[in-house]
Amino acid sequence: MIAYCGPAAVPDDLWTRWNVDPLLIAILAALALAVARSRPSDTRAGWGAIVLMLVIFVSPLCALSSALFSVRVLHHVLLIAAVAPLLALAFPQRRAGTPSLAMLVAAHAVILWLWHTPGPYAWGLASLPAYWLMQASLLGSAWLLWRAILVPAQSGSALVALAATIGQMGLLGALIVFASRPLYPVHFASTAAWGLAPLADQQLAGLLMWVPAMLPYLGAGVWIAWSNLRSSEPAL
Repeated sequence: MIAYCGPAAVPDDLWTRWNVDPLLIAILAALALAVARSRPSDTRAGWGAIVLMLVIFVSPLCALSSALFSVRVLHHVLLIAAVAPLLALAFPQRRAGTPSLAMLVAAHAVILWLWHTPGPYAWGLASLPAYWLMQASLLGSAWLLWRAILVPAQSGSALVALAATIGQMGLLGALIVFASRPLYPVHFASTAAWGLAPLADQQLAGLLMWVPAMLPYLGAGVWIAWSNLRSSEPAL
């Protein structure tokens, strides 16, 4: 049973499966109001985050994530590697503080691994409170991590944090790719309609977490390193 987004989508009904949950719409409207009241330089990032959340939670991608583990992982990757950094730009942390960047890296890694182990993953889809705990903890921990990474005063630590996050996500993705059997029973019966065996769906999910999910972190690392090099160049 999938507690949110409804039963697994099939190709014939996918484009009719829009999610118009009133509570979700109210939350997104409240976020839009907060973005509209933020500083002008932060507005575009905030609107970008809202558009991505509409894709993740309102569009038929929500129902497709009930059918395919690979789409559920795409959903999570968009939350932590796209929505979270955009929200961090829209609502930034102005200076280094507590908790430390190392603690945020560790907490986010634990949360990410926990929700992608078979037992907690199944529980996270089995009830509405568990589902929203999964979403809130993934997004919340990623947002706090990105806010700390983007503080200019700790660029050196930020590069280490980005490297550590890339490493742990790559390891998790590799473990999912090279698992010898399907690990997520909630999707066993729903992949065939999409022309995939459960193991192939799982391998695709691992590849998404192993390679594409790293790109925003790599991009942020390159940008931070380049900014540091430019700022250290002597003025002519």
